[in-house]
Amino acid sequence: MTNRSIVEIRNAHNSRDGDGVAIQRIAGMQHAGMDPVLMIDELRSDDRQDFIGGFPPHPHRGMQTLTYMKQGGIVHEDSEGNRGEIRSGGAQWMSAGRGIIHSEMPTQDSDGLHGFQLWVNLPRAQKMSAPQYRDVPLAGLAHWAEGNTSVTVIAGDWSFNGSPMTGPLEKLAEQAGIADAQLAPQAQLTVVTKPQAAVLGYVYDGDAQVGERSITHQQLFITSQGEQLTLSAGEQGAGVLLFQGMPLKEPVAHYGPFVMNTAEEIEQAIEDYQSGKFPGGA
Repeated sequence: MTNRSIVEIRNAHNSRDGDGVAIQRIAGMQHAGMDPVLMIDELRSDDRQDFIGGFPPHPHRGMQTLTYMKQGGIVHEDSEGNRGEIRSGGAQWMSAGRGIIHSEMPTQDSDGLHGFQLWVNLPRAQKMSAPQYRDVPLAGLAHWAEGNTSVTVIAGDWSFNGSPMTGPLEKLAEQAGIADAQLAPQAQLTVVTKPQAAVLGYVYDGDAQVGERSITHQQLFITSQGEQLTLSAGEQGAGVLLFQGMPLKEPVAHYGPFVMNTAEEIEQAIEDYQSGKFPGGA
């Protein structure tokens, strides 16, 4: 089988979003190597002032979000009448489609917060589809373990050391998947992949190695095409969020919370939101 290698390493950057929430962000709106992933945010702090403001109501169109919490809790509410709360280990998925307004606020008992939000692009044919939402607690996710290595599978079809696994959030666009791998020091994990899929990994704890290249925490690695990825943990072990998906290879036009294919479609999204045509709009 053809082994994947690292073709690029990207560093996360300090940023703030929502009502001043501190995040580590890797943006890939125009990055062909990340397609169909648009952006990866990591929220991690023990100081409530870094996240207490949360993400008050705001619109989206043309993309999906997947939120995965390792510590603390988040409450989702949206203009379609959905409300969901996830705590440590749970995940939320939302497809904005033609338009939705939602908020994501930390639970009042969250002394610390550690989680991720992934933006996934919707293909042109689905950008004006109906909005959808689903949340899954930790117990509802798929889990795999072998020796001192464990993986939580949130979305997509995966194979770890020869064991096939499927996550419950099956509606992530373009066969996209997300899995949380935790490797003991010096442990190795082999992931079978579709040759043409984009396969990425974000190291959030420790350090890891793919082939001859090393990656440390708050770094994203982008891989070449291939049939398998072999990931090795360093002396401190590694926590790695893995992503996969089939590239859309479509033009991306982006403005704030809107992701479309053309500038004209972005202008229409802004006009529709401002004129109250989004569900729950003014």
